[in-house]
Amino acid sequence: MLNFDAAIFDMDGVITRTAVVHSSAWKMMFDEYLHFREREHTEPFREFTHTVDYLSFVDGRPRYKGVDSFLRSRGICIPFGGPGDDATKETVCGLGNRKNEFFNRVLEEEGVGVYDSTISLIRELSRKDVRVGVATSSKNCSLILEKAGIANLFETYVDGVVSAEMGLKGKPEPDIFIAACENLGVEYHRAMIVEDAVSGVQAGAKGRFGLTLGVAREGNAQELRINGADLVVNDLSEISVDEINNWFVMKYAEK
Repeated sequence: MLNFDAAIFDMDGVITRTAVVHSSAWKMMFDEYLHFREREHTEPFREFTHTVDYLSFVDGRPRYKGVDSFLRSRGICIPFGGPGDDATKETVCGLGNRKNEFFNRVLEEEGVGVYDSTISLIRELSRKDVRVGVATSSKNCSLILEKAGIANLFETYVDGVVSAEMGLKGKPEPDIFIAACENLGVEYHRAMIVEDAVSGVQAGAKGRFGLTLGVAREGNAQELRINGADLVVNDLSEISVDEINNWFVMKYAEK
């Protein structure tokens, strides 16, 4: 008998190799828009970067929140608009929809890769009767999991579409992880959150889940620890179900 009941995984960068696709799509969209502002507003062009702009303002956040966060970092103020805005419209939502067009194009051309170590851990968790779910800001969750052929591994998923329907707040708020736990019928303190984004580990810490496990694929282990990760690994091959269970055993022993 294990001392925890559920594992809730982020998707991009944790389960699927789509974080780099998202980063590329964000760069395509923002660089295009920043060149437009250079032409129309004579603003000096400064490219969108992965290490500063993507990781600081976009990674892990809902799409429109990511657009707004980055634009504010550059002192750019445009109308928010609405989710139905055309991808050519100069609004926060229009730019977000433009980014999604780039993302879907790259996804169609390159397909969806997965992290084998994550899939192995998920299968081991399931064999030991641990409930497994996905919580992600992405609105493409269902499409991506189907394309990767792994949708059957998860009992529930709470994504950007579900969040919009339920009025859930995005990361760093813990709403989507809480909703996933509730869907599975498990108590928060007996659930593990697996995240690779700063906003994600912040959400795990804020929700007071049993364990927030950070995956430092960007070489950002220290940043993940500072922002709320209880444990940090570079890859999920570095940790076993028994080691995860030992964390919960020790945590309960401290109470």
